[in-house]
Amino acid sequence: MSEAQKVTDRPGAVPPPVNSVDRFFRISERGSTFGREIRGGFATFFTMAYILVLNPIILGSAKDKFGHQLDAVQLTTATALVAAVMTIIMGLGGNLPLALAAGLGLNAVVAFQIAPLMSWDDAMGLIVLEGLLICVLVVTGLREAVMHAIPQPLKQAISVGIGLFIAFIGFVDAGFVSRIPDAANTTVPVQLGGSGTLTGWPILVFCLGVLLTIGLLARKVKGAILISIVTMTLVAIVINSVADIKTWGLTTPAWPDKLVDAPDFGLIGHFSLFGAFGEASVITVVLLVFTLILSDFFDTMGTVVGISAEAGLLDEQGKVPNLGRVLLIDGAAAVAGGAASASSATSYIESAAGVGEGSRTGFSNLVTGGLFGLALFLTPLLTIVPLQAAAPALVAVGFLMMTQVKHIDWDRYDIAIPAFLTIAVMPFTYSITNGIGAGFLAYVLIKTVLGKAKEVHWLLWGTSVLFLVYFAIDPIEQVLGVK
Repeated sequence: MSEAQKVTDRPGAVPPPVNSVDRFFRISERGSTFGREIRGGFATFFTMAYILVLNPIILGSAKDKFGHQLDAVQLTTATALVAAVMTIIMGLGGNLPLALAAGLGLNAVVAFQIAPLMSWDDAMGLIVLEGLLICVLVVTGLREAVMHAIPQPLKQAISVGIGLFIAFIGFVDAGFVSRIPDAANTTVPVQLGGSGTLTGWPILVFCLGVLLTIGLLARKVKGAILISIVTMTLVAIVINSVADIKTWGLTTPAWPDKLVDAPDFGLIGHFSLFGAFGEASVITVVLLVFTLILSDFFDTMGTVVGISAEAGLLDEQGKVPNLGRVLLIDGAAAVAGGAASASSATSYIESAAGVGEGSRTGFSNLVTGGLFGLALFLTPLLTIVPLQAAAPALVAVGFLMMTQVKHIDWDRYDIAIPAFLTIAVMPFTYSITNGIGAGFLAYVLIKTVLGKAKEVHWLLWGTSVLFLVYFAIDPIEQVLGVK
């Protein structure tokens, strides 16, 4: 059992709520405190604040079919607004410590695969359409039914795989691990540092941050993750002021020239719901929407299960509390992201940093969402945290989530092999969806060859067929003449 779970799983009577806010969010009931929720909210924000910089870079660097580009300042405003509103709604409606923002990967699909085929308004309209279809799946109960149909060991494997995945994200974001430029000419795809060795002050900040974080966690210091992020940010600011380093990446830890900047809401509401059908063939549009839905559907599923498991919130059947509302809000976030031209918004696995800090309820979302709201006006101040200071939190939380691997029965191959593929494929392909798909397909196949096909829920059969289409999307497009 992970340290995060022990917070809520300790024996003893549940203390009575101290006030109406405590009662509404069930803070005491879940073994948390206001202090933990607030620290967790800050930790989650600082580990995902990079999206305020990265989303405008990805979307702003692409051109649509007509050569138009989106304004970076307006993209920053749209990104912060959607993250603030939907994170707060998730806190109030879903009561899970699960923050939302523009989804990485999905925004790249929008920028480099969809926008070149149509206008930006049409591309964002597809995101709105995808979100509406996901909401329909939730309302009909299909999305929730799929999650309930997944065997508990596979849910645990999803959580473990996500742990490795976000740890890998931390290593890559900090520059501790990098892609080898000429990987095609070598059997080694990644390397230590930027050239096979650790060099530069930013890497030192990351390494010191990891050591500080794990040291504080081992000592069971309250606020360990948040303390590490703040401390290493201050260290990075001092180092940068002395050395004037140019290799921090997206965010430079320097005190900004101004603290307040006015938001620009110019992109809000610029979308065309069905305009894409006039710019591309119906088959192309359908396949694009299918890809978006499948990726969003299972990325969210993995994130919700992983975060809830690490927080100790799953019930005895492995079910997530308030799952229907959580999934509906997540679908609505996709709609909001498209309507704001910020790309599809989705649940963020970086929320695990807040869980590692003690978050157990949606109250922490009020803090995270509030900080995103402040970012609308205080972006220069709130984006001085370099990735090298925030990434150690992802590595530490990766360890906490990895501890759930002991609950999987590794002597049963019909469970162990799908669990292994789920865990391994996520970090190795940099995708939660790919890991879930590999695990599902392996589970169905092995059960079938063992003569136990009847043990597989019919929804898993259907989902596995969809994953076959997902993995074979390129040859299918070629056969259909889309490519």
